[in-house]
Amino acid sequence: MNNHYATSKGLHLNYSIILNMIEENSRVLDLGCGNGELLKLLKDRKKVTGNGIEIDQKGVIQCLEKGLSVIQGDIDDGLKQFPDKSYDYVILNQTLQSTYNPDFVLEEMLRVGKKCVVSFPNFAYWRIRCELFFKGHMPKSKILPFEWYNTPNIHLLTIKDFFEFSKEHNIKILEGIYTTKANIRKGIQYNIFSNFFAEEVIFVISK
Repeated sequence: MNNHYATSKGLHLNYSIILNMIEENSRVLDLGCGNGELLKLLKDRKKVTGNGIEIDQKGVIQCLEKGLSVIQGDIDDGLKQFPDKSYDYVILNQTLQSTYNPDFVLEEMLRVGKKCVVSFPNFAYWRIRCELFFKGHMPKSKILPFEWYNTPNIHLLTIKDFFEFSKEHNIKILEGIYTTKANIRKGIQYNIFSNFFAEEVIFVISK
């Protein structure tokens, strides 16, 4: 289903979409928050009460310099310090594929958050398929820029994989945004065209 989805001028498309998904004045936990850019945008533009978790010390320092509340930690260890449903939204942006235990991370997110926002690069994107088929080596792109030997991405997945996983684990997909450089497609239903043409996907999920 083709729909216009509002984006904010000058923002990375991924950030702009997530900003649209989060309601104002929400409690937000950003997992793998990096340098805190997204969390800062959410605090400034959506007035959220936000916290972050980041494993890299440099990222934690950059977050603190922005005035953000951030814990240094490994999300693969779980979120045991947070009570059930203590956040309106838990965000995992472009990080799912680099976790060691993605099923456990998603389980913990859904325990802690009333809703969760998950984004990841779609490894079934047609350009990636062509790269593998015609050139015979691991593909690279702006979303997947690493060499095979230094990539942090250890659990690459597709849109179809995520729908099947969600069905098996009774996860509700409430909203889905499929993106390429040129298009935004909004809808929650998976079809062969979204799996083939979408470079990245952003889902809102819940239990």
